[in-house]
Amino acid sequence: MTMTLRKRILVGLLALVLLALATLAVALSYESPCPAPAPPPAGGTPMQAVVHRCYGTADVLHLETIARPTPKDNEILVKVHAASVNPLDVHSTTGKPYIMRLSSGLGAPDNPRLGVDFAGTVEAVGTQVTRFKPGDAVFGGRNGALADYLVVREDRAVVPKPSNLSFEQAAALPIAAVTALQGLRDHGHLRPGHKVLINGASGGVGTVAVQIAKAYGAEVTGVCSTRNLDLVRSLGADHVIDYTQENFTEGGAQYDLILDNVGSHSLLDTRRALKPDGILVIVSGPKRDPWLGPLARVIQAALLAPFVDQEMTKFLAELTPADLAVLADLAQAGKLTPVIDRRYPLREAAEAIRYVETGRARGKVIVEMN
Repeated sequence: MTMTLRKRILVGLLALVLLALATLAVALSYESPCPAPAPPPAGGTPMQAVVHRCYGTADVLHLETIARPTPKDNEILVKVHAASVNPLDVHSTTGKPYIMRLSSGLGAPDNPRLGVDFAGTVEAVGTQVTRFKPGDAVFGGRNGALADYLVVREDRAVVPKPSNLSFEQAAALPIAAVTALQGLRDHGHLRPGHKVLINGASGGVGTVAVQIAKAYGAEVTGVCSTRNLDLVRSLGADHVIDYTQENFTEGGAQYDLILDNVGSHSLLDTRRALKPDGILVIVSGPKRDPWLGPLARVIQAALLAPFVDQEMTKFLAELTPADLAVLADLAQAGKLTPVIDRRYPLREAAEAIRYVETGRARGKVIVEMN
């Protein structure tokens, strides 16, 4: 009798768990209809901004007239000259993988503004701001960067722009370059003389990772397609591997650190290219799974970690003033030059998103404000 009761309880609990998962799946995959664009603001100063009030393809993006923000006491108002597009913006537009909707909004995005990376000129400052003044050239990261103006707290992710970089080049740095820096330095424990392999060396993160690894004294091998071999060599890579002709996991070479921007090989195959005490830093992975996306590779790494000697780590980059300043110093010293593939005007931001979504961008894609 006791066993029967226990079995019933377990079956009931299992049914509740399955029901909860099914309910969550429905909630995550539901997409609200797209509302009509909001009318222009009646008061205040108008500006143009890219918004998406529902999830979907780049077709859901619209250039709308909204009210220009006013800086609070501890904020600066930046007139944006250029912004860059990241895979993050593609995920934000589509709401995929679905798991990200737990933070971005169920059914529709909580924040309809798009873009993070920006570079521009300080237009106005709050009464408590001491680090910046009107006219200063700055760059950094802030939600809603695909717009004429944005406000950002002076103690957050904004620093002076290197004088030897254009606004477009500076806008190409924040997310990609901070990801490369933190992946190599903090999670890969990069040291001079280390043998480093960068899988996906011609993309936004990869092009800066090659240069940062060289600046830190590493011997760098870049993996890319045939058409990008010369580009990766020009960035300073000591060796390049054409993935259409050679599989780096089968070549016999082993590395102290692999920065994986692609996830093109299984984890078991990839670890063959690591030294016994090597580190695999997972930046991204295959995006085929609509529910978990690159997170599926992270879960696989966590399950495999107890059974292998090498360290496998995944991280989310954090935009900090300190690391933006490190990047600015590298750029000012001539050790870091952003690679720009294409430029689009703000009114064609949707086309920029579509191009980034193809995964074929060499370096960064820039949106210029009109």
